[in-house]
Amino acid sequence: MSDDEREPPYLYPDYVGTRLRAPARPLVQLPEGFHDFPAPLFPREIAELDHDLTRRHAGEPIGERIIVTGRVVDSHGRPLRQTIVEIWQANAAGRYLDQDDQHPAPLDPNFSGAGRCLTDGEGRYRFITIKPGAYPWKNHRNAWRPAHIHFSLLGGEFRSRLVTQMYFPGDPLMPRDPILQSIPDQAGRERLVSRFDPDTTIPEWALAYRWDIVLRGRAATPFEAER
Repeated sequence: MSDDEREPPYLYPDYVGTRLRAPARPLVQLPEGFHDFPAPLFPREIAELDHDLTRRHAGEPIGERIIVTGRVVDSHGRPLRQTIVEIWQANAAGRYLDQDDQHPAPLDPNFSGAGRCLTDGEGRYRFITIKPGAYPWKNHRNAWRPAHIHFSLLGGEFRSRLVTQMYFPGDPLMPRDPILQSIPDQAGRERLVSRFDPDTTIPEWALAYRWDIVLRGRAATPFEAER
């Protein structure tokens, strides 16, 4: 199976947004090296609490505290070291801290919904956050997005940025989500679903989920195509 057969297509009619964003004409082939300027365009220094989304404000956020961990590896299992992993997400009520998000759910003054960290020598990342809530998104009648966390990986140049989403096991909204269902094969969809991790769970404090990111090969994690 080729990479194009594993990734979501530019146009997936059930995902209404792609009808406007998908290219209507053949893509323009840019010259080799056109995007090869250094990235990221912000300092690589990571602050002490950037990975902990629950300790960035004066009080604790509302919702279920969770730990999300995993490794970033290539097709041979080799770790991607010292790369920036970013996340962003809705709060426990299913609302983003974004002026364009007018979902009538409460904002949380103690949760901004974004974090970042560097992978270690084994390619591992770790975040502490709040489990996001589902939210309506008007794609179709009674459309709700399953709980998910957006992930971004940044390599050594701007065009090496990869964006994807992590879902939670057992969510009944996943079969109804055209963004997830736009991935052509079932195995690819399953690779976006985290698994409960009892070994990392901290008793009486936080449940944990593990989600590994594979950059290449037959078991590669599906990433969002550049629109």
